[in-house]
Amino acid sequence: MKLSRFARFSIALLFVWIVLFAFLPQIMVLIASVLSKGATDFILFEPTVQNYARLFDPIYLQIFVDSLVLASVTTLLCLIIAFPFAATLARAPKAWRPLLLILVIIPFWTSSLVRTYALIALLKTKGLINAALLFLGIIDAPLELMYTQVAVFIGMVYTLLPFMILPLYAALEKIDVRLIEAASDLGAGFWSRLMRITIPLSLSGIIAGSMLVFLPALGMFYIPDLLGGAKNLIIGSFIRNQFLTFRDWPFGAAASMLLSLMMLLMVALYAYAQRRERA
Repeated sequence: MKLSRFARFSIALLFVWIVLFAFLPQIMVLIASVLSKGATDFILFEPTVQNYARLFDPIYLQIFVDSLVLASVTTLLCLIIAFPFAATLARAPKAWRPLLLILVIIPFWTSSLVRTYALIALLKTKGLINAALLFLGIIDAPLELMYTQVAVFIGMVYTLLPFMILPLYAALEKIDVRLIEAASDLGAGFWSRLMRITIPLSLSGIIAGSMLVFLPALGMFYIPDLLGGAKNLIIGSFIRNQFLTFRDWPFGAAASMLLSLMMLLMVALYAYAQRRERA
């Protein structure tokens, strides 16, 4: 099929944009990760692998472990909450789906940083949650919600939940309802239908949603800083500190490349799930 002049121009423009603002910066970070830091210069053109070797120091490994735990728990919580909602959305009457999708998308209309500050008004000692619980007589003293791990997970899940719902909805909507009805007629219970039909057929959506939640959760440092009081250093804060505070750009670039490697592994997993689903 012959492409129009406008289509060729659009593709060329998109290609130039990706090369200039995605590919070249990534190459620059990769090159910086194998160079040295000078006493007065950000980067010395002296090749070294010491930056990657330093990442395996127990101190830095603990930062990565803490970040992976935070991102993994956030992803799991988002999946548990989003799956029933996405399944309900996929089976809802078509007239209701646009409204429900708008309710999912509405948080994107406001900056996530602004929404995080709004959560502070809810979670602080004299916030709305404690005020409501005290008014209802459920508690006798305000709960300590701010600057805890619970507050961090609430903020992360609240911010990233739409990224899990939308891919799940797209995958669940494609499932033929007749398959589930046939399994039910043959005596399959709810959990059997879920584990043998729904989850395998929506695996690509689960992996896509997990990617969209897990990877930002690794680098979204401002939520743990604001809601958790910056008690635990995570990989996003670590990379920010290397570039802006310690001015160790090669070491920060090496940590950034490690995150990029994680992203490539998850993309490969998603491609595998797509091939398996097509098969």
